[in-house]
Amino acid sequence: MSTSAQYGVLLGLTVGTIGLVLSLYALAHAIGKTRNEAGKNVPATAGQLSRDPVWVRYHARYYGYALLFLAFDMEMAYMYPWAVVYKEVGIVALLDMGVFLAILFLGLLYGWSQGALRRQ
Repeated sequence: MSTSAQYGVLLGLTVGTIGLVLSLYALAHAIGKTRNEAGKNVPATAGQLSRDPVWVRYHARYYGYALLFLAFDMEMAYMYPWAVVYKEVGIVALLDMGVFLAILFLGLLYGWSQGALRRQ
């Protein structure tokens, strides 16, 4: 398949995807007429009105948990592809992953020093 044919297929898929999205949006807009009701936009929990405001702020202590979660989530996102190509690349891949894990370990030490691992 030539390069121009590949670009033609890509253009066709792009136009088809945009057309599908627009047609589904138009269909939903035509079928799903909305009605304004008095109690529709009131914040409620389990059918009862909420005592708290809608935009509740989370406590700052969850910041450390979120950072540690993101760090180790990214570790797993990079570990799987690394494991696939490890046999091909060899020792260089092992050293690269060692540097990556060392940086994550420094992040873990920082979180530990800031008290992110303490039970509250």
